[in-house]
Amino acid sequence: MGRETNVKIVPGAKQALDRMKYEVANELGLGNYQQIDKGDLPSRVNGKVGGNMVRKMIAFAENALMQGQQGQVTQSAPPEPFGTQGQ
Repeated sequence: MGRETNVKIVPGAKQALDRMKYEVANELGLGNYQQIDKGDLPSRVNGKVGGNMVRKMIAFAENALMQGQQGQVTQSAPPEPFGTQGQ
């Protein structure tokens, strides 16, 4: 079983991110991704799921910016000071 090392920036977002992960996996043809042992999959497959999640989140932020919701986007994740990444 993998260990969860990523700290969520928005409390309570884990369930939404998990739903998004399974939705993206389903779009990529991995309908049973929730039941699969991710350690048995090639890193390329897991990376494809994560990469497509990031692509969707960036598209969401870009659309929000285009609709004039810059404050919502910039306030949703405070900047991380230099030298503190991953701590």
